[in-house]
Amino acid sequence: MTLPLLVILGPTASGKTHIATRVAHELNGEILSADSRQVYKNMDIGTGKDLDEYIVNGQNIPYHLINIREAGEQYNVNDFQHDFEQAYHQILTKGHCPILCGGTGFYIHSLLRGHAYAAVPVNERLREELEGLPTESLLARFMQMDSAYHAVADTSTRKRLVRAIEIAEFILTEPDRSRAFTSSENKYEPVIYGLNPPVEIRRERITRRLRERLKNGLVDEVQQLLNNGLSAEQLIYYGLEYKYVTQYLTGETDYATMHARLETEIHRFAKRQMTFFRKMEKDRLVISWLPDDWSETEKIQFISTNYQELKDRFSGIK
Repeated sequence: MTLPLLVILGPTASGKTHIATRVAHELNGEILSADSRQVYKNMDIGTGKDLDEYIVNGQNIPYHLINIREAGEQYNVNDFQHDFEQAYHQILTKGHCPILCGGTGFYIHSLLRGHAYAAVPVNERLREELEGLPTESLLARFMQMDSAYHAVADTSTRKRLVRAIEIAEFILTEPDRSRAFTSSENKYEPVIYGLNPPVEIRRERITRRLRERLKNGLVDEVQQLLNNGLSAEQLIYYGLEYKYVTQYLTGETDYATMHARLETEIHRFAKRQMTFFRKMEKDRLVISWLPDDWSETEKIQFISTNYQELKDRFSGIK
């Protein structure tokens, strides 16, 4: 029987990296990042890598799946599954505890429920058809499609929404072929802990953090990426900070408009993250949501102690 995989998840600004690194310190663990944008080099401030968090009491906490791709490259859930598998076994070989931490629910779900929909082929004809439609129409179209893929689809950005429609149509029109891209096998037995501060606290943290990131060089980071040869279209592809700051730098919006729109979209993004985590629960993945009124120490101790007890129990069964 496989030892349980420790997972710590939550929406943006929930403090999951801070908690996860301190749990790793307690359990001799290493962090596996489940963040679709932190894989890229030189995209640090906008993706919130917060690498200082990986130093706990003077000890460097090892991390994986961060800074593994050049900015401008494409990275999808299949790449993530492959990279996770390699890093996961490396950690186990050292006798350390793998800790999956992040907010990209689709990536986490793909590991825990065995979905590999990213292998569905691209439909250029459909993409051309969808290109001119507004995002609201795309979402309406997707929701009208009778597909089980609704339960796990990530529609958090326009490009992901287009991909969701593409996958849903493939499942509907090619049911026999689509079975090859899914699996009911669970490779990992997850123990999932969730952080979800009250909405008003989350919103305050997002607002404060965005202000700090803008003050500490977010605009310069995006400008440097443009200077290094990335196109505006490539940066807009990454969404949120990179989309709106790029629009400001190319003269499409002024600074105040950029700031306001970006803040609004990050709030919406956090809400969509929580919606996806609730979908995961409907797919029979149990998430233990930690009370927000617990202190940081209480959260760390609970996760560490609870997981160690489960790990010992699994070891005894083996």
